[in-house]
Amino acid sequence: MAHGSRTAVLTAIVSNAIVTVIKFIAALISGSAAMMNEAVHSLMDTLNQGFLLIGLREGERPADQFYAFGHGQKKYLWNLWSAIGLFSIGSGLGLAHAWHSWHDLGQNTAAEPVTFLDLTLNPLWINLTVLAIAFLLEGYSFLVAFKAFLQKMRLTKVTNPFRFLLLADDPTLVAVVLEDSVAMLGLVFAALGVGLTALTGNGIWDVGFSALIAAMLGMIAFYLGYTNMRFLADMRDSEAETLFLNIVAAHHQVERCHDLRSIIIDETHTILVAEVELREEAVIPGLHERIQTEREAILSQLPAKRRDDARLHCYAAARAAVIVSLKRTEEIIDELEANIRQQLPRVSHITLEVEGISQPDEPPP
Repeated sequence: MAHGSRTAVLTAIVSNAIVTVIKFIAALISGSAAMMNEAVHSLMDTLNQGFLLIGLREGERPADQFYAFGHGQKKYLWNLWSAIGLFSIGSGLGLAHAWHSWHDLGQNTAAEPVTFLDLTLNPLWINLTVLAIAFLLEGYSFLVAFKAFLQKMRLTKVTNPFRFLLLADDPTLVAVVLEDSVAMLGLVFAALGVGLTALTGNGIWDVGFSALIAAMLGMIAFYLGYTNMRFLADMRDSEAETLFLNIVAAHHQVERCHDLRSIIIDETHTILVAEVELREEAVIPGLHERIQTEREAILSQLPAKRRDDARLHCYAAARAAVIVSLKRTEEIIDELEANIRQQLPRVSHITLEVEGISQPDEPPP
């Protein structure tokens, strides 16, 4: 799914960079506050997605001597930088520009025709043409991101896209989907502001919709900041914990587990820690034969003249019991780890400690 996120981010960067340039040109020609805020909006989107791309690249770096579990959480850090910094800056600049535009509103708000290369251009049609081009480019970017979003949603078996926005474990993909959604909504608002101003001659429409665009940036900044902070705060993986409890309950050689904990490193890595208690009546049967086999193997390594030494026989029996018990415990732990990794591959690190072996209420007959 990281590939899907990278494709969505790259597509968004290219489309938003093109849209930013043509929006700024249209805003300078027409003097529209809404178009200027849309240009700032697209510029912030482009820079933000650049941060997301850096985060994806940094997050894919493997573990090293300083980062024992890899660099996966750097992705959330870069996403948080982009959400708090770029979106907040974009929202603040947009609101400031809307305020100054409102303050400078005059009696005559109708845009004057512009002469460019001996051509007389109507600012209204310039703005609407640019918005139409932007809608096509950003619409394509949105479809690419939303396709990857739906693929991941199907994997988690969630049917409601709005609910999945709250549950998704890939903030990078969520950020691109939300940015493109708001970008397209912003285009609609900009078109309404430009069109109503031209129709009524009242510039308050242009200023009002420009302020609304800036406010949307602020809301998205808050949501994305909250989403990434969750993953930077040692959040537990409830799905992995529930799955492990179900696996333990179904394993006939495990009595119960204690102190189950988990930490999400990133959407592809979860650390799971637990203490398990084994069931005596399920573990003990079959161990005697294995202990005897191990004991004979130990004695066979001794010189023939020492194999009748009673002390060595006691030592071999004790050592064989320890070795076989440890091996059986490791086999059970390996079974539990294999089961959870098979059903939830993102659980990359599992630490299980055997607390003890529970004794049955009554001895076996």
